[in-house]
Amino acid sequence: MRSLVLLLCPCVVAVVVHLWLVANRTAFLLDLKDSDRQPYSREVLVGVLSARQHYALRDAIRETWLGYIREHPQFRHRVAVKFIIGRHGCPIPEEDREDPYSCTLLNLTDPVNGQEVEVLSVPDASVLVPSEVSVVSLDFKVLHPVVITRLGVFPDGPNLEFRGNVTVKLFQVDQEEAVVTARFSPISAGANVNGVWYKPVEQFILPRGFEGTLVWESLDSTDLMTANVSRVQLNNGGGVLKLSSVEEGTLPHRSALGFPGLAGGFTFSIYDVEALLEMLRGRQARLDDHASRLRQEDEVLEQESRRHGDMVFVDVVDTYRNVPSKLLQFYKWSIGNADFSLLLKTDDDCYIDVDAVLMKIDHKGLRRSNFWWGNFRQSWAVDRVGKWQELEYASPAYPAFACGSGYVVSRDLVEWLASNAEKLKAYQGEDVSMGIWMAAVGPRKYQDSGWLCEKECFVDMLSSPQHSAEELRSLWDRRRVCGDPCGCPWGHP
Repeated sequence: MRSLVLLLCPCVVAVVVHLWLVANRTAFLLDLKDSDRQPYSREVLVGVLSARQHYALRDAIRETWLGYIREHPQFRHRVAVKFIIGRHGCPIPEEDREDPYSCTLLNLTDPVNGQEVEVLSVPDASVLVPSEVSVVSLDFKVLHPVVITRLGVFPDGPNLEFRGNVTVKLFQVDQEEAVVTARFSPISAGANVNGVWYKPVEQFILPRGFEGTLVWESLDSTDLMTANVSRVQLNNGGGVLKLSSVEEGTLPHRSALGFPGLAGGFTFSIYDVEALLEMLRGRQARLDDHASRLRQEDEVLEQESRRHGDMVFVDVVDTYRNVPSKLLQFYKWSIGNADFSLLLKTDDDCYIDVDAVLMKIDHKGLRRSNFWWGNFRQSWAVDRVGKWQELEYASPAYPAFACGSGYVVSRDLVEWLASNAEKLKAYQGEDVSMGIWMAAVGPRKYQDSGWLCEKECFVDMLSSPQHSAEELRSLWDRRRVCGDPCGCPWGHP
């Protein structure tokens, strides 16, 4: 019996060890998932907005100013740093998105080869009504290159004839000079095709991403006939155009050149249909390959989080347009999981002078409520095109907002943002979104040009943005060697 026990012991020990390892591995994995939810207390919480694939930038920060905080005997108890990461990567490859800043599928289908496409058709003349204004406009965006061939205007006579004087112009958004122009008059009305009078124009290739405005204008508003967008059939050529007509009674998304609506149409042809068809044929393979890369990315991020324990994953798709939502979700996380007085927000390409920031907090008495410390842009014009395109904020200028390289807000403001996160509208960028949100609260702003807005270098700067991983290391090395991140005297590295 004793020998049987002895024989069984190694097995029992192995089972016990196995169970212990499983239990501890499970606990470890649970700790990975829950580590960001463990409450802790720091005076300053630093949130670093970071894209999923920016491994090199995060490592550079860990090796420079974040590493300095962790090794400092006082600062490591005053400051905590978390990288803010979107939990989900965009499942659409970049070449299949409407633009590189969002996660919207470029929904191209059934391109028409070698034919002119009419952008709209009118079922019958009864849908046309006299315009109340003398200028009408239609916005559109090109999602695959097209050639505009003709510009058109609706008839204004009882028998579909044209009796007025109307000029139709195609502008690139925010440009003052028209790309093409057509003028219509009773003696030069062009050709009537399917209830629209058309005139040919000089043909230009409009590239992907081109944003245009078609404008109909007349000295007499009675020369213009308009149609409610819901009563005409629009044709986007299988998705090569995105038409932004605005229905009556709604607020236009941009400062249009005229009253938004329809006073005619245009015709176009698709440029390089073969290239478009080839792109569509390869889409499924790209989607499959991209899904595989995302799974690998998830694994690498999990390993990085395990290794460093400084990442907060928020429940958003990680794209530029979702950065404001990332920030709001981090604010919600911070209130539920951290005890702090001040929150410093920065980006993963930014140099931060930790000593200077904490010294100002100590010597300038910056532990306040309803407090926002940053370098504020005033009366900043709203962009209507490009990466910073804003179509939802109707005013021509933003409220004051702090440069994104670094700013500090008091906990009570973070609490307000977190509690209202589901109601706050996200605009095109987190900096301007923060300015719009804070305009509702009216915090006390502390202006400080030390938070640099551009990629510059000064010995007394608090932050500097838009750096590569190598530049972050160089800035920090020079600061460490001679106290000046911008350059050491001759003879120093």
